[in-house]
Amino acid sequence: MEKDREKVSIYRIAEEAGVSPATVSRVLTKNANVSEEKKKKVEKLISKYNFSPNAMARGLTSSRSGIIGVLIPDIRNPFYAGLAVECERAAGERNYSLMLSNYMNDMRLEEQRLYKLVSQQIDALIIMGGRVDERITDSVYAERINRVCDFMPVVTTGKLEGSDCYQVNLDDSAGMDRMMEYLISNGHRKICIIGGRKDVDSTHTKSIRYRSILKKYGITFCPDYIVETGGYSMESGYRGMNYLLENAKWLPSAVIAINDLTALGIIKSLREHSLRIPEDISVVSFDNTLLAETSVPRLTSMDYNYQQYGDTLINTALAVLEDRNPKKIQIIPTELVIRDSCRKLNGDT
Repeated sequence: MEKDREKVSIYRIAEEAGVSPATVSRVLTKNANVSEEKKKKVEKLISKYNFSPNAMARGLTSSRSGIIGVLIPDIRNPFYAGLAVECERAAGERNYSLMLSNYMNDMRLEEQRLYKLVSQQIDALIIMGGRVDERITDSVYAERINRVCDFMPVVTTGKLEGSDCYQVNLDDSAGMDRMMEYLISNGHRKICIIGGRKDVDSTHTKSIRYRSILKKYGITFCPDYIVETGGYSMESGYRGMNYLLENAKWLPSAVIAINDLTALGIIKSLREHSLRIPEDISVVSFDNTLLAETSVPRLTSMDYNYQQYGDTLINTALAVLEDRNPKKIQIIPTELVIRDSCRKLNGDT
């Protein structure tokens, strides 16, 4: 009997009752906002399958708390800080508050913080970064997230194959295409990309698009010009640029940093090697955080429209909560912000 019970999910009950999973969740949590007819159908199936909420669901109350939980890897990263601020603004405009949990890039703490957050009577969960960014989804983790999805909306900024969560993703492919087109239109042919890990989906996507655009313009791919650093910090950018300068056969004319933090490390390395930006090497990056505007020189960087990003994350979570059936996957467009860190070359370089 226990084995049969495990096979029954909130989605099976919803399908048989002809209602949404959110309606089943409301019946389980004794929410009054369900018609008597639907309630009876759901309760009959719950009794039939002897279905009961799991441990996480028992922490939920019968009324909404007005709180949306947000799980992030590291609030010190200005990308996550900026996005969290926009989510808080968007939530506040809709009479909701945020509960933020930060696991400091420690994957051992990620699930612990996840379950702790879910137990705090939040109405919906937004997951930024971490395992949802992995190129190959951990099926066990996806199943655990599905258990959370049974009782509340879950929205991610990455992908989680096999899960029932909603996705609000950046258009990484278009962003990298636009960055490469910009550099090539300014005469750059020796273009390097530094930072990140190949098992992270967005980094992998940028690497694929980088090679595709080189091929489109008949530019020979140089393996030395993709430097994986294993991280996204200033320190990793510094190490990556040092490695390139010590090992590459030819100095690149332009460097693409995987994010603004990495770009700061690249700039530090170039200065220590007495190389000027952009006179000797141009530097561009992704994220367009406050760092891009305040660095010297000011960084040309790919912007994500953080206000739209925050609005979409919060609106999606609330739309699921209110049974309004939002799109499963939504894409946030990118826009290149041109500043002082890239120069136009004359002739073939």
